[in-house]
Amino acid sequence: MNKTFFHRYLSAGSLALAAMLTLGSCDALFDDAPEDKLTDESIWTSENLLDEYTMAWYGNMNKGWGAMMSTSSFFGMKYMSYITPAFYADQTTYGVANWVNSGVGEEMASKESTVIFYGGNRWKAYYLQIQSVNRLLENADRMPATYKKRILGEAHFFRAYYYYMLMQRFGGVLLIDHSYDPLHSDERFARAGYAQMADFIAREAELAAEALPLKHDNRNTGRVTKGAALMLKAKTYFWVGSPQFQNKDKEYYGFADDKSREYMLKAIEAYKAVEALGLYKLMPVSGSKQADIAQSYHDLFLQHNNAESILEYQHGESRLTSEGAHSLDQMAMPPVLTGTQCAYCPTQNHVEEYGMRDGKAFDPQNPYANRDYRFYANVLYDGTTFRDSVMEMHYTVDAKGKEVAQSGIAKYGTGRNNGFSRTGYYMRKFLDPKTPYPYKDNEGSKQNYPIWRYAELLLDHAEAAFRTGDSKTALEKVNQVRQRAHMQPLASVTLAQILNERRVEMAFEETTYWDEIRLGTALKNLNGATNPLRLMKIVYKKDGTKTYTVEELKNQKAERAFRDYQYYGPIPWDEVRFQGIEQNKGWTEK
Repeated sequence: MNKTFFHRYLSAGSLALAAMLTLGSCDALFDDAPEDKLTDESIWTSENLLDEYTMAWYGNMNKGWGAMMSTSSFFGMKYMSYITPAFYADQTTYGVANWVNSGVGEEMASKESTVIFYGGNRWKAYYLQIQSVNRLLENADRMPATYKKRILGEAHFFRAYYYYMLMQRFGGVLLIDHSYDPLHSDERFARAGYAQMADFIAREAELAAEALPLKHDNRNTGRVTKGAALMLKAKTYFWVGSPQFQNKDKEYYGFADDKSREYMLKAIEAYKAVEALGLYKLMPVSGSKQADIAQSYHDLFLQHNNAESILEYQHGESRLTSEGAHSLDQMAMPPVLTGTQCAYCPTQNHVEEYGMRDGKAFDPQNPYANRDYRFYANVLYDGTTFRDSVMEMHYTVDAKGKEVAQSGIAKYGTGRNNGFSRTGYYMRKFLDPKTPYPYKDNEGSKQNYPIWRYAELLLDHAEAAFRTGDSKTALEKVNQVRQRAHMQPLASVTLAQILNERRVEMAFEETTYWDEIRLGTALKNLNGATNPLRLMKIVYKKDGTKTYTVEELKNQKAERAFRDYQYYGPIPWDEVRFQGIEQNKGWTEK
């Protein structure tokens, strides 16, 4: 989205649902409307007001970098915490000790009251957008033909998108396709099964694809397109065809038998439809030396809306917080480079996911040599250079034999809870070394947040192909992704290799978390007791030798927990009682 469109997008927070606004204005935009209230007629017949109306749909997508990790309970601030879903997986952890008491920290530890609170907020937010879409669709006949098609395409896309988001978190939910006021209606809704959910979302995505353009003009860059709609259809089939949702005892948890092959085949056809548009491609990575290749790959994630992007959350082109800037660099940058919060510290678990290249053997005394090029692009480690500074992520031994933490892993400042890496690593992916920080007042960072990109499509397609017996296509798709990163192609491929390639290519993106849910591996991998996060401790000895020791982080059992019933989140209890529906198994009302 360009600056003009994005400024409108930010104003959507106050405009929300345009038809409900009460405001006075001297602006020509509102000259024909009563000064105390915008009428329905003024909304549905004005392209500008309709654009404002749709902005809330965009504003409630996963925004990734709009992060806050407050531990204060003042006016409920603790429970306003937000961070990208990637944070909940095992690839990263936080470096500020008291974040365990933030809303995010409590959700990671599965504190039931916090999980229920967050679940209720998400349920309400998504249904608010769905009701907004329903209201617009019921007024479609009042829109002028000049922009009606595009607006309706967006409406169908977002009705599908928010039902997809609900299904990810809650399983089968209430399919409401018309305006609904529970205070004045006796209508009640049953929970939909997975087949019904998949059919509804796919049909909405198809309607969106029929109406939306392949591309937008510069004024509307960032709006959803035909490709995004087809990708949503594919993602829906891919989700319901995944292992977690087969052979279930209730239809709103999945299918009574195994429908994996049927839905993976549908997903493949939808992914092919996106590819057939000819709009998307893997962005090239240049260079012949390790540092150049890593830098070229890294820089892809600083670009806005390139040819690999299918859908991304638009944070704007400026660094002004009023126009969408966020705090990623300040939150994630090492304290020695003026970062303040150590919000994303890669784990040793993740580092070990990067394989070796060119047939080289792993050397435990030189563990960072000859790794996948993406490792150097994604992770800051001991001895690497970033922003013209050598990262000292190790200990030295002083004259008394005491191990002394060096600058990269030392706490800065006098605050008891000041952060530093607990793992021996900092995130490099997404960070912009050219962003000035500490930020000036009202400024921040401007990286967009990737929701779907072409590399993910290829890896989805590879997994779906493998699960349906087409290992040749699976190998071809995986190797496209690997070779873009200058990694040697595989001669054959296994499911484990496909899943590992996803974790490396999609590192620190929300896909890594949702894969744990759909694959049914969250119970094992999101629990500190069964998959403790690990760190790398490096000690430089006086004799010039180094020791590399992998250790478990402390307090993992308390800080990271996931129960078997959390694959399906808690539906708000008021909704359960009012609709007369079953709550997801395992949740009890306090």
